[in-house]
Amino acid sequence: MEIDAIIIGAGACGLMCAVQAGFLGKKVIVLEKNSKPGAKILISGGGRCNFTNQWATTEQFISANPHFLKSAFNQWTADDTINFFETYGIVGKEKTLGQLFPDHKNAKDVVEVFTSLCEQMEQEVWCNIEVKDIEQTNNGFVVNYAIGDKVKAISAAKVVVASGGLPIPKMGATDFALRFARNNGLKIIETAPALVPLTITGKDEDWYAQLSGNSVFCEVSNDEISFEENILFTHWGLSGPAILQISSYWRRGEVFNINLLPHQNILELIENERKTNGKVLLSTLLNRLYAKKFTDALNKFLPLTKTVADLSKAEMELIYQTIHEFKVKPAGDKGYDKAEVMRGGIDTDELSSKTLECKKIPGLYFGGECMDVTGWLGGYNFQWAWASGFVIAQNL
Repeated sequence: MEIDAIIIGAGACGLMCAVQAGFLGKKVIVLEKNSKPGAKILISGGGRCNFTNQWATTEQFISANPHFLKSAFNQWTADDTINFFETYGIVGKEKTLGQLFPDHKNAKDVVEVFTSLCEQMEQEVWCNIEVKDIEQTNNGFVVNYAIGDKVKAISAAKVVVASGGLPIPKMGATDFALRFARNNGLKIIETAPALVPLTITGKDEDWYAQLSGNSVFCEVSNDEISFEENILFTHWGLSGPAILQISSYWRRGEVFNINLLPHQNILELIENERKTNGKVLLSTLLNRLYAKKFTDALNKFLPLTKTVADLSKAEMELIYQTIHEFKVKPAGDKGYDKAEVMRGGIDTDELSSKTLECKKIPGLYFGGECMDVTGWLGGYNFQWAWASGFVIAQNL
């Protein structure tokens, strides 16, 4: 069978690569470990699929070399993603902060765009395939794979590794790309779960657990960055958009800050209350700002039963620190089972930024999550997957 390339992985990057290669008249075969393509796309956004972010730039990505992304994002922009999906009947609707979801459609429809185009262009997607290894030959590459008990091989001049990262093993996540890279002397930036809930243990564990299910709009920050979104208290610690965002910048043992009232100053609110009605209890004032259950929980730290007029200078300072500088030191994270993406991966220095071809192994390309490119929550990682798939297809 004459084919131009083998693509390992029928996720967002692999499917986009197959379709874009088809547009250029190139024949590819996609090898997928799962029983159907696009497994991770199908569960994204609770099945709704936040397929891009209209404000995506290189600024929302973590990498040892953030400049690496510029070439790919110049070749395939967020507007290109929006136009591509609109062409096939999927119109983006902004939910918040530039996040685009399909209007009146869902993740299944996103996958259907790719599977239909692959079928039309006779780009084959083989499922239930476990890739074992890639061997270099004089004419290109041989990919050894297992289907059931049988081990087979397929050859092509070029190979694309778009097999994803380590998160969500039950969805077929595999370390194949990282293993292959290590075995071939490619540098790996240390990997860790990212966009992941954080756990609290020890003396504060019960305090967080009692608030499970409560959500508060906050600013979460460390020395490097800050995010304003909701946090969600859970039985085991913290989750919610702001926590997932800061988790990508958090390292075990570090403390970060939560501002529980980012757009107001609690001391000013107390002073204003003192002028009008000093007999108001601190708890009454806080109940105007938060759910009662959350206010009640703050009793552990604050003199809720005191009137605002009776608060001492030391108590005012304590209130400010608790509301605006609430310190959190997580014990750890919920691991790859609950992480949305992987931080770290194959060092971008090993690849051409213009083509994503491996410098040490010509004809071999890496794309998507297996690389040291990690986006924020909100469609950014999909944008990287589409862009890297497009870029690789242009060079097969």
